[in-house]
Amino acid sequence: MTVLSSSDPAFAVGQSSAVPAWLQPHVGDSEGQIAPVVLERARELYLKKLRAGAVKNPCYFAMDATRPNYSSEGYLGRRFYIICEADRSFRAISAGHGSGRDLKGIVDFANGRRCAKNFGNAIDSNLTAGGAYVTAETKTSVKGYYRVSAKQDAILIRSFVQFDGEGETANARQRAIGGHAAVSLKGVCLRRNPRSPYASHDGYVPFGTLVDYSAGRSNGCTSWSPSDAEQVIALTKDNPTTVYIYPESHDIDAIAQAVAADQLPSRRGLYWNRSCLKEIRSPKFWSKEALEPILAQYKKNNPAPPSQPAPICKEP
Repeated sequence: MTVLSSSDPAFAVGQSSAVPAWLQPHVGDSEGQIAPVVLERARELYLKKLRAGAVKNPCYFAMDATRPNYSSEGYLGRRFYIICEADRSFRAISAGHGSGRDLKGIVDFANGRRCAKNFGNAIDSNLTAGGAYVTAETKTSVKGYYRVSAKQDAILIRSFVQFDGEGETANARQRAIGGHAAVSLKGVCLRRNPRSPYASHDGYVPFGTLVDYSAGRSNGCTSWSPSDAEQVIALTKDNPTTVYIYPESHDIDAIAQAVAADQLPSRRGLYWNRSCLKEIRSPKFWSKEALEPILAQYKKNNPAPPSQPAPICKEP
């Protein structure tokens, strides 16, 4: 007889759809907890993919994009969840939401930094799209150097884990949707450094100012703090798992209808974080069918200027 260890990912295959007792204390509306509907759907997706053999990872992920990005006290809101049922571990971390865009005089679907009002799956929309994803390959790229002290520079090498979606999120790859650390280089110029292994054939390397936007917004991807990103991406390396992001379009439409009828969503059995709903009043889902033609026309009417190479750095 084969006995499955609780550390074996196959251990979860035989698990009931009911939330295990050890996980129950982590379920709720309080800071660091996961809402029941978010956990229910995340577990359902994970167990479905696990039983189908699409994933073998003992951990799975979920995100509640209705929660605030940061609190009124200024600390980052924990709304991305790492759940490993095999070893009974649960961790809630911060994550950014899509910034959206404001096409001046045409349409405004931009999001504030704290709470997301607008969601969608249109290409070039910079919006978060809720639904089912599975992690795919990880791509690592060199962004350039930045100053860490008066006499020392460091190199920014950032990894990006691609998400593959289904249903309304099926265009995740075309949208380049995935997860990465919320860091980038701004004000990039080219500095001569022929000894660098990352130098161009002319001996130049990108050099800029490091920006950590963990408390900010993303281009629609899921962004984590650098330390959290390192852990999350390591968990998915050569070992795909599921990512469930709440809310989906039907959740958003149902909440909007409840608000329009002047009813509390909870009275209809619906969920949205109360703090953010009070702030945004009512959410909106922008479908690719409705928004992509507008974005395409805007791009045609407002063509981007020709790309220019980064300037040569002015030496101090």
